[in-house]
Amino acid sequence: MMTTAERPGHLMASESAAALGVFCATASKDLGDAIAPLDLSGINAIYTIARGSSDAAANILSYELMRELGLPVTSLPPSVFSIGAGVKLDGAAALVISQSGASEDLVRSAKGARAAGAAVLAITNTPASPVEGAAQVTIPIGAGPELAVPATKSVVGSVAAGMALISALVPAYADRTRASVAALEGAPSAHPKADQLRAALLPARHVYVIGRDTGYGAAQETALKLKECCALHAEAYSASEVIHGPLQLATNPMMVLILDTGAEIARDSLDQAEARLKATGCDVWRITPSDLGVGPLTPAAAAAYLLALVYPVILATALALGHDPDSPKALSKVTQTT
Repeated sequence: MMTTAERPGHLMASESAAALGVFCATASKDLGDAIAPLDLSGINAIYTIARGSSDAAANILSYELMRELGLPVTSLPPSVFSIGAGVKLDGAAALVISQSGASEDLVRSAKGARAAGAAVLAITNTPASPVEGAAQVTIPIGAGPELAVPATKSVVGSVAAGMALISALVPAYADRTRASVAALEGAPSAHPKADQLRAALLPARHVYVIGRDTGYGAAQETALKLKECCALHAEAYSASEVIHGPLQLATNPMMVLILDTGAEIARDSLDQAEARLKATGCDVWRITPSDLGVGPLTPAAAAAYLLALVYPVILATALALGHDPDSPKALSKVTQTT
């Protein structure tokens, strides 16, 4: 008989189950002293630098940072520094997110951004990583060792670390973060339609994952996990973009998963996308934290919670399809890119 430690997916199962606990612990951190060495009061823009799941977390945080700080926040490709000559970043902050902190292109990016005049902050999960060594301030994710190839608890923890950073900069946001943590402590970790979602994914060959605002970053991460764990073709779109050119592709059989953070500003856009996609004949599913009676949540916290809810669905789908999500055949835990 196979032991628990030998069962496919056991690592992802245990690590994703820890995601909400990591979120609550990390989002609750007081970073006042940690970020004190940097004067962020005069920055005029923030550039996020990340890849893969970390870039999805950066996308989630970008919307929250723009909303709370009133500053432009956008993604800067690591290749600008890893294979390019860099760009001027005087007066800006660079936020480098890397679970391992070991990818050479991100190390070069942290060093390059600092040399270009940026205040460099890192969000990492591995203590004393090379990225941490290149940054001026590091915010630990605090997820503990993560052994499965697909990152789960460290992704949710990255969002939490970013929320702790915003809380240190915006006192009013700190109050909303505390309310989000209180709402998620002991919150259900399984969506009531988890089995139906798995059943809908099993025959799917193409999946659109739709979000808006912070939900778009959650959609990016969900689509990536469907590829990583299930070898399933999945693409993420903003609800505002999918009804343009990509809508034509939906005239072919397709499953659609809409991640709704519950933010009022995104409701009309999500409603419109849902109606248009249903009209093409797509199999459309929509989940939101209010399905489980959880709230109030900041938009970033809601996105993190949606990820915690979809990870077990993706795991179950992968196992049903005969895959071991702990160690996908074509992937490794740390991806070295230039």
